[in-house]
Amino acid sequence: MFGRTKSKAWRKLESLYKHSNDVHMRDLFAEDEARGRHYTQQLENMLVDYSKNRVDDKIMAALFELARERGVAEKIEAMFSGKKINKTENRAVLHIALRNRSNKPIYVDGRDVMPQINATLEKIKDFSESVRLGRFVGHTGKKLTNIVNIGIGGSDLGPYMVTEALRHYWAKDINCYFISNIDGTSCAEVLNNIDPETTLFIVASKTFTTIETLTNARTCRKWLTDTLGEHAVAKHFVALSTNKEEVEKFGINPNNMFEFWDFVGGRYSMWSAIGLIIAIAVGYNNFERMLEGAFAMDQHFATADFEHNIPVILALIGIWYNNFYNVHRYGVIPYDQYLQYLPAYLQQLDMESNGKTVTLDNQFVDYATGPVLFGGAGTNVQHSFFQLLHQGTEMVPVDFIIPAISHNEIGNHHQILLANVLAQGEALMSGKTEDEAAAELEKAGKSKAEIARLKKYKSFSGNRPSNTIILRKVDPYSLGMLIAMYEHKVYVQGVIWNINSFDQFGVELGKKLALNILPEFEGDAFGVEHDSSTTNLINYVKQIRK
Repeated sequence: MFGRTKSKAWRKLESLYKHSNDVHMRDLFAEDEARGRHYTQQLENMLVDYSKNRVDDKIMAALFELARERGVAEKIEAMFSGKKINKTENRAVLHIALRNRSNKPIYVDGRDVMPQINATLEKIKDFSESVRLGRFVGHTGKKLTNIVNIGIGGSDLGPYMVTEALRHYWAKDINCYFISNIDGTSCAEVLNNIDPETTLFIVASKTFTTIETLTNARTCRKWLTDTLGEHAVAKHFVALSTNKEEVEKFGINPNNMFEFWDFVGGRYSMWSAIGLIIAIAVGYNNFERMLEGAFAMDQHFATADFEHNIPVILALIGIWYNNFYNVHRYGVIPYDQYLQYLPAYLQQLDMESNGKTVTLDNQFVDYATGPVLFGGAGTNVQHSFFQLLHQGTEMVPVDFIIPAISHNEIGNHHQILLANVLAQGEALMSGKTEDEAAAELEKAGKSKAEIARLKKYKSFSGNRPSNTIILRKVDPYSLGMLIAMYEHKVYVQGVIWNINSFDQFGVELGKKLALNILPEFEGDAFGVEHDSSTTNLINYVKQIRK
């Protein structure tokens, strides 16, 4: 074990786990009638209730002590001050600078980065408004109303999630599409539904060499030029990149190239030029409101004491389950159709950030790091995996997210939705004993034999944890707050695990090996050896494709 697991707070938490493992949350609520208020934090119109967790004051105090031992406050300050906390790539980590609404200088290598960020934001504002107002038009003079984002990973998941989350705010004549998968179907299904004369393609690739993105971009380019000719490219393509030479080779006007920087990782980049499609879809003012919401959470994270710090509290509760209960998974369930893609976005944020096996001290870890995250939109998922959440053998902590007010208050739909999400949290916590199940069956008129046969099936162990996060409404500001909250939660956990949450070398190996296999299907492979399984699979596919 490394120093962290031998620390005073860690040993205290191990002891507390042994003494608290058999305590039921029912008893915790019975002992403290105000527990729901005591374990709730509020920031503006966001409320976070973490009372339905297997924690008490002693456990939370030890978790806060662990955060102090691990230097979480110092690491927060290091990020906000522009220090190079991405040690493996020797980079600062400054997605927080992209939404720094105070405009306070933030320095990297002695240079204030805010002027270049503000210049890019101003360029996003000017261009997005030009498209929306019909000042920037296509090759034939028609307004560009189909906006297609071509990217992958952080250049796709963030903008895709946000545009869908803010669909209520879309301009009436704008349609947004996303192409990410190298599967040709991804391209075909979009191109089959748009008109080249009214389509703007946004190619998002920092190096302008990402194979998936550039393959898709070239397919879209050919589709466009086959109809409108080569000269149309400059009026129908823009680039989010730093590689001016390759952008110009593609035929894109370098004036329509939007830069972003090494101090912003892909999964944290939607606050930058990667968010261009968001600004076009919902308007720059709403994009700016999203930045302001994130900034509000940033300020809270940077200044609130740990006992009232929402991202820190959520991070520590996650540590409690991951490293002491050995529960290496959690669900995120938004009860809002607009937020249906939030779990997929958070999968990348969490699992790419903290799915690491080497510490910042260059040692292999001997403890659990990043958990598996999954989820989906409620109430849909109540009819898929909630059976396991309630009666399965595995405990799965859950984050429930819901707005108090819907954009679509139709009949009593939202009241039913609200009732469902609150009932799920209550049911997971309290469960139903065999005696309670028997009483229900008796009331329903079942015989003693039927009651004896069914009461176990109808019982629920309960004591299953959840957090409930209530927003006033899913608007740009609250969405910015919510995303920033999860960003900071993930960072705090990385600090406690002593890992680098900002590199992603794990995505590289498979992509490199794919370049060795590709020639096998293009007929020009020579001298490449694979394991017998891969060789057999290649030969089988080649035979089928003949």
